[in-house]
Formats: sequence, C-alpha cells, structure tokens
Amino acid sequence: MKAGDFCELAAELVDEHGPEALHFALRATAEYACEGIEERAWFWYAMSLFLTDIVNRHIDPDRPLVVH
Repeated sequence: MKAGDFCELAAELVDEHGPEALHFALRATAEYACEGIEERAWFWYAMSLFLTDIVNRHIDPDRPLVVH
C-alpha cells in the first residue's frame, strides 16, 4: 500500500470514528502481534502513525502527501 493510500484510509477512519480510530489501530496492532500475525500487526502500526498525525493535525489529509 502506498503512503497516499494509507493517508486516505486513515482520514476516512478519523472522519467516521474520530480520535477513537487511533485506539482501534493500536489495539489491533497489539492483538495481531500477540497472535504472531506480523504482517497485519505492521499494517495497523503504520496506520496508527498516520492516524496520530491526522488526529494531532500534523498532516492535512486534504492536501497532497509529501514523503521525504
């Protein structure tokens, strides 16, 4: 999944669930890691990074994402 796709999905989750979306992602990360499902754990960890930035207004999902 591309960074822009992660950002779009994260924005949709925040629009629908608000800051609680971050808690969902962190819980999913922990649960999948405990179950040994590493790929899904890493997905939700990466998603939590985007969610954190959106919730804290460090990135604006309505503007093009620039990754350096």
